[in-house]
Amino acid sequence: QVQLVESGGGSVQAGGSLRLSCTASGLTLSSVCVAWFRQSPGKQREWVGNIHIGDGETKYADSVKGRFTISRDDAKNTAYLSMTGLKPEDTSMYYCATRDFNCHTVGDYFDYWGQGTQVSVSS
Repeated sequence: QVQLVESGGGSVQAGGSLRLSCTASGLTLSSVCVAWFRQSPGKQREWVGNIHIGDGETKYADSVKGRFTISRDDAKNTAYLSMTGLKPEDTSMYYCATRDFNCHTVGDYFDYWGQGTQVSVSS
């Protein structure tokens, strides 16, 4: 049984930092694409970025490029989303998701999802 568990969300002031974790059981994160998405009430789900199978190449949405970093600790079977320079518009529920083989920016193509962790950024 595959399970993804996110943690690390919280409330910060603008300019602050947070690191979200996504710990997996039932699958090996280095063998799948791991993506982060976010969604706020009344808004469409937004792709934040992903880390590819194996070599760990990362890609990011323009809205977070240069501020967010995705990484992976294979020994802990955990992926991370490190967020710096947070802005109020980053306030959202953040989810990690996995997909076999190639990464994608559309959430419908992902197989497993975590329960989400809330990030709130105040001005």
